[in-house]
Amino acid sequence: MGSPTAAVDPDQVRWSVPADQRAGRPLLVLLHGHGMDEEMGAGVRDRLPPELVLAAVRGPLRVRNGYGWFPLDASLRPEQVDEAAHRVATWVAAQPGHPSVGVLGFSQGSSVGLQAMRLDPGLFAYGVVLSGFASPLPAAGDAELRRRRPPVFSGRGDADRLVPAPLVSLTDQWLAEHTTLTRRVYPGLGHDVSPAEIGDLVAFLRAQLPGD
Repeated sequence: MGSPTAAVDPDQVRWSVPADQRAGRPLLVLLHGHGMDEEMGAGVRDRLPPELVLAAVRGPLRVRNGYGWFPLDASLRPEQVDEAAHRVATWVAAQPGHPSVGVLGFSQGSSVGLQAMRLDPGLFAYGVVLSGFASPLPAAGDAELRRRRPPVFSGRGDADRLVPAPLVSLTDQWLAEHTTLTRRVYPGLGHDVSPAEIGDLVAFLRAQLPGD
């Protein structure tokens, strides 16, 4: 089992383009859900704006046939969310040459992405929360993030029972207070992503491209 505080292994990052095609292009960091891996969303990546360089990062904890960012059982400590987020933020800060950086997380990955934004409010230009949730505890950069109000897209299904309803409500409230929020709820969708959601996501991402 890996450690959330360990540096990101370059071999555990799936890039959409070779190294010589990344400089000068906006970067979107992808963070998978619990029990998944860096291949998350491989089937829909071709629908995302081609201007983006995508970097999918693998979580450090082995979970069944995949990986995770922090435990989802009684062993969870609040600081483990910060440790996972710091790991991601440190790696992102070391990636040079991108005019903007966004972070997209699915489920547990969105919690890590939001926490990374909260720990370093100036690092990411925008965020995406898919079927996700925010940590309920205050974070060091919350006041600064509230001042900056970066764009965030939040999408979830109204049939998603995996994230508890109180946590969904808390997340919606936190996002409304700290970000410039685009929120979508999809009828009949469970803990998944739908074609309609991908369409809305693509429109949001296009609006974040530098110069648009």
